[in-house]
Amino acid sequence: MSILAVIPARYASTRLPGKPLVPLGGVPLVLRVLEGLRKCRVDRIVVATDHEIIQEVVQKAGGEVMMTPKDLASGGDRVAWVAREIPEASVVLNVQVDDPFVGPDMIDPLVAKLKEESDLPLALLAKKIDNPREIEDPNVVKMVFDARMRALYFSRSPIPYPRNAEGALWYKHIGPYAYRRDFLLRFASWEPTPLERTESLEMLRILEKGYPIGVVPVERDTLEIDTPEDVTRCEAYLLRRGDS
Repeated sequence: MSILAVIPARYASTRLPGKPLVPLGGVPLVLRVLEGLRKCRVDRIVVATDHEIIQEVVQKAGGEVMMTPKDLASGGDRVAWVAREIPEASVVLNVQVDDPFVGPDMIDPLVAKLKEESDLPLALLAKKIDNPREIEDPNVVKMVFDARMRALYFSRSPIPYPRNAEGALWYKHIGPYAYRRDFLLRFASWEPTPLERTESLEMLRILEKGYPIGVVPVERDTLEIDTPEDVTRCEAYLLRRGDS
């Protein structure tokens, strides 16, 4: 299997303009993600961007860049665009540019899941929710899965509903995705489905079409960056961790 990791890095961002270039510990965010992926078992890493400055920064750091059309609707569309250009890839990872601490403990198990279970077109990560406030937070995507670690549903609402809450566990979807390339290209060509439109969650399109989604549980949470406050929080995390 040839493993391609793609970092979609759009310059425009409503809450944090120029997000991929925002410095974190003196290092642009896109390069933080690139550094993390270089420690993982991937064969090729491509930054997919629509902006020349991002291209220049990544190339100066020795990274590979593909310029994608500015009118692509989402990061997933940028990942699919790159995947079309690299037919030799077997598995394509979508790794968000706002997830600066991604590493082998998150990426390698996703790839292993697809290697071990040939019927899975896609695998993603699940993290047990430790902060009760996240259960009600619509910005935190909750998920439930079966005993085979296959996704049953994703929602912005609390699932499962706590009718009998004693001993209940809640999980959220975090971080990167790992697709088989041929499935990713098909997925990108489908129109949004009713449940997807209702919840505004792309993964529901896959479930509505009847395809399985593999789930990999992880212990470590992501620290995503969407606002200036998130940058401050991640800077403090770097200091606690002793990184520069």
